[in-house]
Amino acid sequence: MTEFDYLYDGTEETKTRFVCFVGETLRRFDLAITTTNRFYGKKLVTDMQTGRTAVIGPDDLEEEGYLEHVYKLNEEEAAELRLFLEEVIGPIHFTDI
Repeated sequence: MTEFDYLYDGTEETKTRFVCFVGETLRRFDLAITTTNRFYGKKLVTDMQTGRTAVIGPDDLEEEGYLEHVYKLNEEEAAELRLFLEEVIGPIHFTDI
């Protein structure tokens, strides 16, 4: 049997919101937004159509080109997603301090 050097191994209850919307660009967004105690309060956002997932907080939404890169979007599509996520993503919580 293979021996692994675990950095962590735990289970927790999470909350996931599934949402689908279409913006002015007519790009359909099918998202799963998972809230967990990990990631300092950031959300785990999965694009259900592509499977691309990122841990996103308010600082990531401010980073130029971040959403375009992670989700392979053009500027207009990323702007629509950013507007939606700004309403959903809350402040970062540093629970490990």
